[in-house]
Amino acid sequence: MSNDTNLIYKDNLKERRKKNISKTILMIVLVFIALLQLFPLVWAFSYSIKTSGDLFGPELLSFPKNPQWVNYKTAFVDGKILKYLSNTLSIIIPSVIFGTILPFSLAYATTRMEWKLKPLVWTVVIAGLTVPIHTTLLPNFIWFNKIGLLDSHLGLIICYIAFSMSFNSIIFSGLLSGIPKSMEESAFLEGAPYRVILPSIIAPMAVTGFSTVAIQTFLNHWNEFIMANTYLSTESKRTLPFSLILFDGQYSSNYAVQFACMVLVALPPLILYFAFSSKIMTGVTAGAVKG
Repeated sequence: MSNDTNLIYKDNLKERRKKNISKTILMIVLVFIALLQLFPLVWAFSYSIKTSGDLFGPELLSFPKNPQWVNYKTAFVDGKILKYLSNTLSIIIPSVIFGTILPFSLAYATTRMEWKLKPLVWTVVIAGLTVPIHTTLLPNFIWFNKIGLLDSHLGLIICYIAFSMSFNSIIFSGLLSGIPKSMEESAFLEGAPYRVILPSIIAPMAVTGFSTVAIQTFLNHWNEFIMANTYLSTESKRTLPFSLILFDGQYSSNYAVQFACMVLVALPPLILYFAFSSKIMTGVTAGAVKG
């Protein structure tokens, strides 16, 4: 018995060692990937506090002894950050609100309700993931020109909502499929309508999905440039990414100021992502598992 016990102990010890080695290797790989992802951000920041002449030094990554914080002031004022930020938020806020509420309603209709066209509608939702943005630019441009939505924030809001419908609906459908139907059936028996059940019963149980979808939609729309560049032509209506283009021409030789402008544009979504990254991963994982 003692020999058998020793063999079992040795086998367990080997298994533990193998697991520890595997975890160590995985941790090293993940840390390496994280460093690769963070390096461009640190590199851009280091260049943003230098003078333009210092950018051509032999060092790949270095921080100056006398940081040129004035580059950020120049980028903020001459890049019209506040003006473009106001335009960006006036587009993003309604697109995030409706890009969250409408997919939630669609996901509820295709997940919790029974009707004839539900399979067809859900097929269209899935097919929406395969439609590239570039294929819709010209048709939308023609239609917006005809109905007067070209060079307007409303036209851009409609596009943003439309392109967020499929992905957001899939996230919500995964979460809603895991909620017991008994939660709403009892409310139906008491005579409660949908307009009461959805916000008071179903929505609180899918709060993880709302935070995930809202944050993800905000990040996607903040970084969007192709549609904004196509549909907006008036400078007073343009969004924040246009500040980078403005600097490319106005400060074509002052690369440090251009890097400062890049950091300012990238800073808000970075802060938002790092602050709510756990909620994003929780919502996406829950939706994928339950879906």
